[in-house]
Amino acid sequence: MLQLSELQLSNENDTEEITQLASLALSEDETSSEKNSSSIPEKAGYPDPVYIMAANVFQGIRVEKPPEKVLIKYGNEPLQSLSKSEDESFQRSSYELAFSALKYQDILESILIDSCIFPSTTIPDHLSSLIIVMLYDFQDRKFQARLLSDNEESIAEVQVVENLLNSFKTKLAAALARCRIKHDALSIYHILPETVRNQEQRASTLPLYAWINTCKISLEEVYHSLKKKGYSKVKSVLHIGGKAFSVDKHCYDVVIFPSHLKSDLLNIDLFKDYKLIFQDKSRSLAVHSVKALLNMDDDILMVNTGSWYTVAHMAILTNNNSTKIFVCGVQSQTKHPDLKNLFTKMGCKNIEILHETFLNIEPKDNRLQKVKVILLLPRCSGLGISNPVEFILNEHGDTDLLKDFSQGGTSEDKLNVLAQQQYEQLTHAMKFTKAQAVVYCTCSVYPEENEAVVKKALELQDLATKVQPYRLSPPVLPLCSSKEIQLSTDKFFRMEPSEITNGCFLSVLTRERDPSETVSVKDVLARAAAKGLLDGIELGKSPKREKKKKKSKTALPKAPSTHSNSIQTKIAEFLNRESNANINRSEISTTKTPLAQKSTTQVGSSSQVRKPNKPATNPLVPTFTKNTSPSRPYERPSNFVRPRPEDRMVVLKPVEIVLPPVMFPYSTPQGLRPQIPTQHLYYRWVRAKPVVPDYLCAPSITRKGEKPRNLPSSLLRHRQPWL
Repeated sequence: MLQLSELQLSNENDTEEITQLASLALSEDETSSEKNSSSIPEKAGYPDPVYIMAANVFQGIRVEKPPEKVLIKYGNEPLQSLSKSEDESFQRSSYELAFSALKYQDILESILIDSCIFPSTTIPDHLSSLIIVMLYDFQDRKFQARLLSDNEESIAEVQVVENLLNSFKTKLAAALARCRIKHDALSIYHILPETVRNQEQRASTLPLYAWINTCKISLEEVYHSLKKKGYSKVKSVLHIGGKAFSVDKHCYDVVIFPSHLKSDLLNIDLFKDYKLIFQDKSRSLAVHSVKALLNMDDDILMVNTGSWYTVAHMAILTNNNSTKIFVCGVQSQTKHPDLKNLFTKMGCKNIEILHETFLNIEPKDNRLQKVKVILLLPRCSGLGISNPVEFILNEHGDTDLLKDFSQGGTSEDKLNVLAQQQYEQLTHAMKFTKAQAVVYCTCSVYPEENEAVVKKALELQDLATKVQPYRLSPPVLPLCSSKEIQLSTDKFFRMEPSEITNGCFLSVLTRERDPSETVSVKDVLARAAAKGLLDGIELGKSPKREKKKKKSKTALPKAPSTHSNSIQTKIAEFLNRESNANINRSEISTTKTPLAQKSTTQVGSSSQVRKPNKPATNPLVPTFTKNTSPSRPYERPSNFVRPRPEDRMVVLKPVEIVLPPVMFPYSTPQGLRPQIPTQHLYYRWVRAKPVVPDYLCAPSITRKGEKPRNLPSSLLRHRQPWL
């Protein structure tokens, strides 16, 4: 140590100039992700527990080199910390410091060797990780002393390493300057690979995405509250330095803020009360894609959700339905009460946690028989993310993600392992016979984890089962824009990493619908609402027509159930009688009676009304409609009988008759009439013009040279419309 100190004093003048050069280079680097400009105050360093946690994170993700290239030996035991803070800012600082040290691991190790700290000094191997992370922070502070507060917790290992680095301050600065000269770089930032620098540049401009908790506040209330706090609503938040926000173009409940506003936003009530929640946009795209596939009573199974905010968002989107959301993979019993507390604060009530892993859940599990859509968010490489630290904190990601980012990619061996896990989970999801759709979403940019996995699962799916096979379907989003989302011809949904958003891959697999399957009206309305086609319409309220129908049901006596059975029986007898006839089809003419003419004119049928003296070339099916004008009641004479010239009758082949809706008895000014017995009238086609009774003839119809006029609407009144 004494020899090193003397060497340091003898070269003080020379190294001082090098130190100034290092400081000048760092300050002139405007494009560096490190905040070194004069407008930003100099860093004061981190608390001791942050260094300890960062050292332990670095120890687990550091790059292990071959034995012949090892410069510094690292221990295997983690450092003991006196405090275990769960504060998000504490964790973020630790992860960021560990990630920065990992990116510059080779440079920092060479500086330690060049400055003669290694191997001249005796340093325990378990402190090597701590030296690396503290050296990065030391050079980031331009080798200035750390500012400590009086009440700050002190850790012995941190103090030892800090004293060592301060004693070699000049030698370290000189070694850093020589490293930059060797690589012809103004700062160590420019020594990083281009892929890493591009990722850092995207992370610095990436806006903040937050979705609105519509269980606690409406969209308009959020906009109004933000405007009251000085935020202005704009079309795009890119390159805006002030307080502004915009609405996402793809998800109607997502708002976007500039990245520099996060610290300010966390202090407003909207975020404190869980009315606005920060989360990556890819997760909002996934839950909206699931919502678009749901019927009113369908359940959902979510796999590998990562953040519990994704589950909460899914629950909030289905709050008005009777949907139940099952979440699998929660093995820690201790976190269960905390999750329930979180969901209660956010207003989520339809969530059920399953502690089994997804691959251990049987497709015939009784709890999941109503599950129609499975959302699969498998563990992936995550190379589509621009800010891996935020992703790890928000989505509970693996810290190995930092290692891949520091190297600019994922190794082939790891990629094959991830792809195999994704394939196994996707094929297992396709075994749930009751499910009708699977939504597969990753944050990867590798085809091996995206298209290849989906195509392989579709090609190798079991077609021997009785259920319909899966096929690719394009994702349905409420507000889809072709400018930012590329929807290719192969029906895969992709977003490339950019300064606007992180990368995302989305695939929707749906079963071919069984022809015998029927869809209820409420299911159609639910899907239309999910696609944004029923904006402002609440599905819970009955339409006006249904309300009137309910009102009339309460006011009028209800027909007996045998009434509809009798009608169906008569229709069946009629069709059987006509189908047994063996007469060949001949030329048939239409019969244009005043009654039929009036009916056709009133409803505006698209079929032509043919003249009586012109024979028809094809058989026609008469259309019968109800009279929609209840203001003029009419009592038909009870002795009216339609003439039936049997000698001219030609029997037709059976045709399909579409019956109109069943109507209730008409009301008269004197009050309600008693229920009228069922009366069946069979209309037949005849060759010649039928004989019209005298009491149905009017002068306006029988005059020569005049076109027949429409009869009064009262002649269309039947006791009961068509059957």
